[in-house]
Order: sequence, then C-alpha cells, then structure tokens
Amino acid sequence: MPLHDASNVAAIIVEPIAGSAGWYVPPMDYLKRLRAICDQHGILLIFDEVITGFGRLGVNFGADFYGVVPDMLNFAKCVTNGVIPLGGVVCREHIYDAMMNAGNPEHMIEFFHGYTYSGHPVACAAAIATLNLFKQEDLFARAGQMGQLLGHALHSAFAGKAGIVSIRTLGLAGAIELMPLAGLPGKRAYDVFLDCFRQGLLVRPAGENIVLCPPYIVSESQIAQMVETLTACIQRSFAAA
Repeated sequence: MPLHDASNVAAIIVEPIAGSAGWYVPPMDYLKRLRAICDQHGILLIFDEVITGFGRLGVNFGADFYGVVPDMLNFAKCVTNGVIPLGGVVCREHIYDAMMNAGNPEHMIEFFHGYTYSGHPVACAAAIATLNLFKQEDLFARAGQMGQLLGHALHSAFAGKAGIVSIRTLGLAGAIELMPLAGLPGKRAYDVFLDCFRQGLLVRPAGENIVLCPPYIVSESQIAQMVETLTACIQRSFAAA
C-alpha cells in the first residue's frame, strides 16, 4: 500500500493564480480537473484568494473567473484595501452543517476558536467602506479593463527581447521573468526591484520574476509610465552584467 494516496489526503490548498511565487497562471481547465479529482476522492478543495479575491481578475474571486466552486475560500488584503489587517473564510454548506451538527452539548460553541483581534471594529469598518467603494465605483470591472491594458503594454514592451524568459499577465497583474545572473539566483530581479524603487516605481521581486500589481484606480498613462520605468531598469541590469 502506498504511503500517500487519496485515502490520507484531507484537503488541497491552492491559489487560483500562484501570486506569491510570481503570477503563474494555471493551464486551461487545470482547476476544473482538480475539482473533479477532489470530488472523486472526497478531498476538500481550498482556494487561497488573498491576492486574487475581490476584483483582481475583474470579477469577485478567482473561483468566479475559472468557474470552479471550492469547499472553502480564504480572503484578506483587498477586502480592506490592504490598509488594515482583516481576513476571512467562506465555506460551503456541507462544511457548515458538519460543524453545526457535530453532536456537542447545548452549552458548547460549535466551532470554538478565538483570536485577539477577532471582529475588530476598525477592521470591519474598513472592510465595509472598501466594499461600498468597490460597488459604487464599479472597480472590479475597471480592474478587468485596466488589466487588458497592462497585459498589452507588458507584452508589447518585452516580447522577444533578450534576457526575458517569459511574460505572464492575467487580470490587473503581470510578471516578467528574467534570465538569472550565473550563480546568483534571484539577484537580478532584486537589483531591478531596487532600481525601480529609486525611480519611484514599486514592484515585487519573486525569484527571477518582477511582479506588477497596481491598484484598481491606476490610469492608462500610469501603466505606460510603469512599463517605461521597468523597461529602463531591466535594460540597465543587462547592460551592467
């Protein structure tokens, strides 16, 4: 009998798009196939939507974008505009019912947990205000529209250029993967990050990747400025090597 198989896997946790690693977009229908495998073996599918949740892909969640319903969905960051820490979990009815009908005594809390800052009123107020602005200004749709402009700008600037390994864009985010410096993994991307910061552009280095994840209110001219600055910084990096 194998040491690990479906019988001893309780849950699978994935980001709809691997944002922290460098904005790696999954293959076509990957998440639908993963959903089918989990259903076949009774495994919970959990989506980490801290980055993709609340509009980054132009819709509510990555689950909506890919048409896949997870058993649990974790969110944070965008729900308060990233200003005040707040996170939450959404679960399907069968998980809720299992917790509520566990057969505990009447006086017991069904799902006992407690954190120092649970239900923090300032964080909750920030979330409500942020969600209202999302709706009033139709920012999810705007993020989807500006994401197309960002993707076009990045591909136009870097496609086929020397030293560029790949360009990955979807929604209002994108990544440029760079050829590494020999024997110094991650050093080139980190140097480009520092150069961009000195030029007034904040990007995120992730391994050999430079990730851009602008706010939903970014303008077309600001996207052009971001890509122009990043282009110059990457060119300086290769010229100095």
